[in-house]
Amino acid sequence: MSAVLNSDKGNQYQQYTPSFADYWDDLVGWESRLAREGAFYNRLLNAHGARDVLDIATGTGVNAVSLARAGFRVTAADGSENMIAKAQENAKAYGVTFADTHVVDWLALDETLGTESYDAVVCLGNSFTHLFDHEDRRDALRAIRRVLRPGGMLIMDQRNYDSMLDEGYSSKHEFCYTGDGVDVGPVELTRTLAKFQYVFADGATFQLNMYPLRQDYLTHLLEDAGFANVERYGDLRRPYDRGNVDFVQQVAFRPL
Repeated sequence: MSAVLNSDKGNQYQQYTPSFADYWDDLVGWESRLAREGAFYNRLLNAHGARDVLDIATGTGVNAVSLARAGFRVTAADGSENMIAKAQENAKAYGVTFADTHVVDWLALDETLGTESYDAVVCLGNSFTHLFDHEDRRDALRAIRRVLRPGGMLIMDQRNYDSMLDEGYSSKHEFCYTGDGVDVGPVELTRTLAKFQYVFADGATFQLNMYPLRQDYLTHLLEDAGFANVERYGDLRRPYDRGNVDFVQQVAFRPL
């Protein structure tokens, strides 16, 4: 999980300091997350016939490593050099290699990685919520569409900000961030800012700024950027109760 360089809340990739990157795996909880999420994403990508997959929010590599272990040819990209370095360490520890790695701004994704280069793009771990400007979100999605081959698939997931804004924060702690001994929650929550605090077992504390994207808004953004046939899942299932899931996954396609 990490983000692009532009934001009216500051350069978001700078939030992922080397020390935060070292702690991030404790938050993710690799084994439980791989066991719960890996099969879902593998199934979606295999059903689509994907081979070349770009992870644009690699973070410390949990999803990129999982996909590489499943046999996909994975390009790992992130806005944070610290996160990419940690992802490469983790890939080595799990005995996999990435097809390529990049530190890249999402707004220049196609300029850096080329057009029509990938069968699928994944943006997981609540990462797209690091963009605070509507035009940046739209332009980033258009750049993502351009790196996809015609018919290519985009998978995005994010926290259920609808529920958070309308009902208050709660979490079953079963998806995405499953590590033990980490206290996670918003310290500030408005319609334009979700500031989350992460307190680890040894007392280390970090904060991240995110934009609380509503589900319908993101779907409209995807369609405005030229994606089609948008499908939604809640906590990896459908149909789902909009008010009773922690994370929402949206799957969209570049038209043929």
